[in-house]
Amino acid sequence: MFERVDITDKAKEIVKQLKAKHGALIFHQSGGCCDGSAPMVLEEGDMYLDDSDILLGQLDGVNYYMNQDQFEYWKHTHLTVDITEGRGSSFSLEIPLGIRFIIRSRLLTKEENKALNN
Repeated sequence: MFERVDITDKAKEIVKQLKAKHGALIFHQSGGCCDGSAPMVLEEGDMYLDDSDILLGQLDGVNYYMNQDQFEYWKHTHLTVDITEGRGSSFSLEIPLGIRFIIRSRLLTKEENKALNN
């Protein structure tokens, strides 16, 4: 089975810390102006999700959403959530830790693309 999203071990550790502190979480990747297409992690329920938000998968028990407009740009890619040092300019919960989540992407293989986009 093919997945659209994955997460590095380093990022999993941060998610584990954030879940212990904040409870249930979601990832949302927007196309906003501040951090561009950086994934944000928020407490579940802190962001209004509607029919235009697509569930791409689950990372270590955390749902990963993307707005359908953004999805049109990213649907042919596999996304891996990672972390990097430095503060982002979003409301994501990891910002006070002096790190931020980032996306590493690659094009889907022919097999992945066929399975995920048909």
